[in-house]
Order: sequence, then structure tokens, then C-alpha cells
Amino acid sequence: MHAVADPADSGGFDLLDYHGAPASRGDHSFNIFFDSGAWHGYSLPPASEAATGFVGPFIHSLGKGQWEGSYFAHLALRDADSMREIVLAPDASDIAGSHAAPGYLRRVFAGNDLKVEQTLFFPDSWHAVVKVELNAASVHRLQFAATARAWPSGFSGPKAFGDGVEQRFSGTRSVLSTRLVAANGEAAKPAVVSGNEYSLALEPALTVGPGRPAVVFIEQRFVYDSTVEQPPAVDYAGAWQTNRARWAGYLAPLAAARLQGLSSDDAHRIAAKAVVTLIGNWRAARGDLHHGGVIPSYSDPNYNGFWAWDSWKHVAALASVAPDLAREQMLAMFDYQAANGMVPDCIFLDKSGNNARDSKPPLASWAALRVFQATDDRTFIAAIYDKLVRYHRWWAAERDHAHDGLAEYGATDGTRIAAAWESGMDNAARFDHIAMLRNGPNAWSADQQSVDLNAYLYEEKQALAELAGALGKDDDRQRWLHEAEELKAVLQARMYDAQAGYFFDRKLTDGSLVHIFGPEGWIPLWAGAASAEQAQHVAAVMLDPQKFATKLPFPSLAADDARFSPVEGYWRGSVWIDQAYFAIAGLRRYGFARDADVMALRLVTNADGLAAQTPFHEVYDPLTGKGLHAQNFSWSAAHFLMLLQD
Repeated sequence: MHAVADPADSGGFDLLDYHGAPASRGDHSFNIFFDSGAWHGYSLPPASEAATGFVGPFIHSLGKGQWEGSYFAHLALRDADSMREIVLAPDASDIAGSHAAPGYLRRVFAGNDLKVEQTLFFPDSWHAVVKVELNAASVHRLQFAATARAWPSGFSGPKAFGDGVEQRFSGTRSVLSTRLVAANGEAAKPAVVSGNEYSLALEPALTVGPGRPAVVFIEQRFVYDSTVEQPPAVDYAGAWQTNRARWAGYLAPLAAARLQGLSSDDAHRIAAKAVVTLIGNWRAARGDLHHGGVIPSYSDPNYNGFWAWDSWKHVAALASVAPDLAREQMLAMFDYQAANGMVPDCIFLDKSGNNARDSKPPLASWAALRVFQATDDRTFIAAIYDKLVRYHRWWAAERDHAHDGLAEYGATDGTRIAAAWESGMDNAARFDHIAMLRNGPNAWSADQQSVDLNAYLYEEKQALAELAGALGKDDDRQRWLHEAEELKAVLQARMYDAQAGYFFDRKLTDGSLVHIFGPEGWIPLWAGAASAEQAQHVAAVMLDPQKFATKLPFPSLAADDARFSPVEGYWRGSVWIDQAYFAIAGLRRYGFARDADVMALRLVTNADGLAAQTPFHEVYDPLTGKGLHAQNFSWSAAHFLMLLQD
């Protein structure tokens, strides 16, 4: 029995259901276990399947992510004296049994007086290791072999290289290699390959008995670019303990997870599932990604890269649980900062796919401040301060068409679609009638000043002031605070409609307000840019059941709008958890704590399966709470985590 004595197991077993078998090479339909920034992952076999081993690997850097193994680490044991096969079956006597926990997958089997445990974990971003522990009540001499099957495909198939096996992939420099390592020094035989199947075995026989366990490691290493990468050797003696210590560090801050009206157990489970989701979407520096970071979702083949807006939110959440990864994520985006200060929309393993047609809403300084508040790391802040300043100034230089202190979303290529992308709200109703205005070379603005953008910029000025103060840059600090006050005054005067009691975008052509009720109108509350009177009226709109106080609160378009589409609408009615988080934080900031508690509890309890095994989704139906679009979505995990920690 595995008691929950390991601090890293305190997040709970089976937070997500990792059972599944791919129906096709590109199957993304079920959960896959990744850790430590690895680009290859694995799953547990379907619960009905009794065979040993794991499903995989799934290699995320090939194509849009594809399975390159049907199964891995299937055990073939024989009695070395009689040569009889030892049949293993799931161990019904083990209460914990086969399960997933933060940082590993485990399978437990028994047969012929033997107990066998297989634990799959990642020592680093290159290696997956299955630790096989064999125990017996009486002495056994065992012939040990592990088998695997590569996914049939157009490449040449697995090849034996001495005592290991290699797989190479057409059109890439990637290599997947597999080998056995015995803790007691038994040697591996030459690998045997037959078609897509291969076997790795030890000799001489393993001896197992009372007080004499045997341990064998099955290692699978994936190298993205074999011409430049030099993976470190695995320290088998300490790798498992290092894994446990790392995960204990991730989970320790979750002890304080809480929400008024939510049980402590549910709060901790949701928070742990959020961390597992974020770490599962972590990808280490490879190819043209010079630092590691968190992708939006491995479940969606289109999300295999880093997006700026997503990245800032991931950084904000990771700051308290995985600060090193938070710093990496921020640096990854700034690696591609342009000479004029712009940070691109998204970046990929192959930089030819990077999108510099637009940026994303400015939350970088807010995220950096979260890192500083969690770590007091002035060295990191000193290294990125000038980058943050250049990015902030870029908005004024290239996205303020009227030069009046209010910015617009825009594009480098003058297209409406790129301007909508820059807002992060790709198909929001407020952009239905925008036109593009040229500001200069490779600089265009929509003819609409956006209230959320300017509220974000106000928050950025406040964050930059705090960061400047931490670095002893007092003149900078005073300048940022002065600019913030100026922007707040303009935003309050020009972007608020007293009759409607809400903030709106503003047309450049005639100064009229775009009277569409969306989440952009409550961002001034999150940023602290509204007056107390304005906030009171905005809060009333936010808490109106006909508009935003739906079963799952804070949809991306008011529920009484004729264009409201909760399921297919994307940014025209679905609930995005980042915007819901901003709404709740905004209510709290202006003293509406009880309302914030009610809405937060409604959000957590009505989102489908949040305290169960259901993955976090990209968006949710505000009328039913059903999760929609991509599963295992990082920024949903990030904002639920912050909701339980702030």
C-alpha cells in the first residue's frame, strides 16, 4: 500500500485520468503525462487492459504532435530455472494500485509470489525513466526483458544499436533511444528488433527474494536536434528523490489554497490539478525556442508554441509555485523582442512560423511584478526592466494614432484580423466594424481606442513604477506614477458612459462609444483605473443576471446581447477564465468582497468537473458550465490557481 506520506503526493492521486490508447497517430483526444519540460509524453493503458507497461511515447515536436510508440516498457519475465513465463496481473491487494500522481505514473502487478511496481517519471527534459521494482516473499531467479512497439509509419523503424534501440524520423534531426539499466550491475544483452517491435533483456538472471529486491530502469531519451544537444547522463541513484523534491516544492505553496464556501479538500485538489496542468504543458528550450515555457495546451495540435498573452498569465501563476519556469517563460518571449520594442504574438520551435503581424495585450510588467513579489529577485528584474520599458513605449509609439494618450489595437500589416488577434479577443463583437488607420511604416491601428488595452497600460505603468522603485530608479518611479495618473484621468473621462454605468471602446472618428457590453468594461476595475463611483455602477452591471451573473459568471459578451452565443461564440459569449478572474479581482479591489466571493464560488462549483478528473477547458458555457474547445488549457489552470491563492 502506498500511503500519502510523500509530500509530493499530497496533491492527490489521479487528479486527471491518463488512461487511453490512440486510435490514430495524431490522436490528441485523451490526457498525456508530460513533466520537466519534456517534448515526449506517455499515458496509462485503458483501465480494462491488464498488460504491464505504458502507452507511448507521444512526441510533441514531430508534426503537430504524434504517437511514435504503441506501447512501452511491457515486461516479459521468466523463471530462469524452469523457463516458465511468469504471468503478471494488476495487484488487487494494493489499495493505491495503478495510479497517476503529481510527477509520475505508477502501475502495480503481482504473480507467482512476485510484486512488481513500474513508476514512470522524468529526471529531466530529455529522459523518461520507468523504475521497475521487483520484490518476492521467496527467492526467485528471473530472466528480465522489456518490450515495446513503435508506431507503424513512413520512417525506417527501430534499429538496434548495441544493447539499445534508436528511432530516427524522416526530415528531422530527432532521435528516440531506449535502453535498460540494472541497479545491481547486470548487463544488457544486444537489443532484438523485429519489424516495429523490439526487446531489451538482461543477463545474467536477476535474483529476487526476501529483503533482496531488484531494481531495473528502462530509459527512453528523446533528442530534438542530435547535432547540437548533449543531454546529461541520468543519475539513477538520485533521480527519483530529485523528482519528489521538485514536486514537493511545486505543491507546498498550495497549502494556503482557499475560497470562501469551498471545502479545503476541493480547493487543494483544484489547485494541485492546476499545477499539474501547467507543468504538463511545460516545454524546454529546443530549436528556435531559446528558453523554456508553457504552451497553451498539448490537447490542441494548433497550440504547440508560446503565445505572448498566454505567457504573461502563465508567468503570473507560476511565480509562486515554479519561479524558475516563470522566469524562463518571460525570457522566451523577450528573446524575440524587435528593435522597436514589439513582442510578437507567438513563437515556435521553427521560427519561420512566428507571428509578428501583431502583438498581444500588455501584461508583461504585471507578470514580472508577480515574479518579484514572489521571489524578491532583483537580479531578474534588473535584467528585464529595460525590455519591459521598450515594450511599453512601443504601444505609445506605434499604437496611438491620435497621439492623445489612448492606444488602439493594431497590426504591422494593416489587416483587421491581425488587429483583432492583437486584442486577444479574436472575434469579439466590438471589432465587427473596425477600419484600419496607418500610423507609419509597419504600424497600423484600428480606428477604435480599446478600454481594456488602456487599462492594461495603466496597470503596466503602476507595475513599472514598483519595479523601478525596487531597482532604486526613483526618477523612473515618479515618471511612471505621473503617467499613470494622466492615463487614468483620460480613461475615466473619455471611455466611461455615466448613463450606461460601464466602460466602452471609443471610436477615433467621432469620439463615440461602442456600446457593446463585454469584459473589456470591467478591466478598469481590475487595474484600479476607475473612480469609486464608476466602479459601483460597473459592479452593478457585472452582477446583473441578465448580463454577466450567469450560472457560470462573466461571459465574454452580455447574455442579453442579440449576438450572444455561449457555445459556438468563442469571444461572443463563452466564459474565459482569465476575464472571469479579472472580474472577481476587480470587485475585490473596489470593496465588493462579498459579491466577489459569491461569484468566485459560483465559477469554481459550476465549471464542469473542476474538483473531479475533468481537464481544464479553454472556455466554458455560461449557461451550463460545460467545458468547451481545447482541454488541458494552461491559462484556465493559471487563473483558477490564482483565484485560490490571491
